[in-house]
Amino acid sequence: MHRAERGLSSSGAVPLVRALVASAALALTGACTSLTPDFERPALPVAERFADLSGSAASAALAGAARAAADTAWTDHFGDPALRELIARALRNNRDLRVAVLNIEIARANLQLRRADAWPTIGAGVSASRQTQANGSTASLYSAGLQLSAYEVDLFGRVRALGDAAAAQWLASQAGRDAAQVALVAAVAQQALAVTAGDELLELTRQTLRSRLESLRLTQLRLDQGVATELDLQGARSLVEAARVALAQTQRQRALDLNALVLLVGEPLPAGTALPLPPPLERIVLPELPEALGADVLLQRPDVRQAEQLLISANANIGAARAAFWPRISLTGSLGTASPQLADLFQTGAYGFVAQLVQPLFDAGRNRAGLAVSQAQRDVAIAQYERAIQAGFREVADALAGRATLGEQLSAAQAQADAEARRLDLAELRLRNGVSSSLEALDAQRSAFAARQAVVQTRLALLQNRVALYRALGGGAGGTPRLAAPL
Repeated sequence: MHRAERGLSSSGAVPLVRALVASAALALTGACTSLTPDFERPALPVAERFADLSGSAASAALAGAARAAADTAWTDHFGDPALRELIARALRNNRDLRVAVLNIEIARANLQLRRADAWPTIGAGVSASRQTQANGSTASLYSAGLQLSAYEVDLFGRVRALGDAAAAQWLASQAGRDAAQVALVAAVAQQALAVTAGDELLELTRQTLRSRLESLRLTQLRLDQGVATELDLQGARSLVEAARVALAQTQRQRALDLNALVLLVGEPLPAGTALPLPPPLERIVLPELPEALGADVLLQRPDVRQAEQLLISANANIGAARAAFWPRISLTGSLGTASPQLADLFQTGAYGFVAQLVQPLFDAGRNRAGLAVSQAQRDVAIAQYERAIQAGFREVADALAGRATLGEQLSAAQAQADAEARRLDLAELRLRNGVSSSLEALDAQRSAFAARQAVVQTRLALLQNRVALYRALGGGAGGTPRLAAPL
């Protein structure tokens, strides 16, 4: 530390002490010039409204409800107790969400570091020195007091711009945590629905296998009695093996879905226990959301808010890079006592004060390159913000397209399953009365099984689509606790 020390009376030190205090006060009151560009939110790079595939016009009330989806807590959206328990477990234990929370702590600490740069660092120090003079004598000097070390007077806003960038990073980490929670809530709900659908398909496949085994037994009896042919027997046997193939596939898929759900929940299952699963799909009711919306609803999504804060941070870094071209003023000083004799250390007042101004003249293009980097990073942040908007637009549009068609598809699938069940009953009746061959009954069995599978799969797709729309609108982060910014 540069320091000039003299033994002076207390009255002689007053003017320079006042100058030191005045210089620090000038900086602390924010009397500086900001070189940060004014921030302007980029225009939405998407259409103004989503396509209305349902054929109905959206009202202002519906659009308002959509904007409120981002503020709707998952506890208010998912009413099934099993779903809510699974989501609650995941929020407590999921490691991806835990990393997002820790990133907030890191950004919060970085913000506190940047804000500390705006304040002088004052410490207490004691020093002793001994130096040989030209005449061969030895001079000693002992000092003690308060020390101000290299405090930067932020006249051109460099420190403040770095603080603004860190604050935006902290807000971005908050939004990133919200985005992680939104994704986790939706993933748990969709995976739990998939496991429930797997249970229903397993039961359906087992019933079908039992029915086909009975049909095979009856066909064998008919063959023994000379009523049926070998072709009928092999057809019945083929359907039995097809049911066994479907059963093995369904069991495997159900196990994979359960493993994925356990990973999302983030805690091991004790031996002999099982995760709570939702009821059958036809008993699950998820709230409806508006059909046609304005694209500005995307601004409520946490990933878009995160991208916007990262853009604000990159914009602030340009201000810091610009300030590097201007003079940098730093203050170093001390105030205390000094004496050539240790016994008289506290008898004589002393001060030291150094004001340093450094104007860059030649740095081989370092500052210019730093500015170019910050401007390029700002352009990258703009592209990432627009990409987040476009990705969100597609997610909402896809969910709306699914909702506009899946309801009709489910109704048609259910009607087809009812028709196939009736056709199977008639084919078996005709077979028992000898009116038709077993091939007609076997074909009816195959079609009835496929139709019932389609009903379960379509109902699952419909429920998962509603979860996807809730997520795409930013729902699932409402009620999230916030960490306070450092003072």
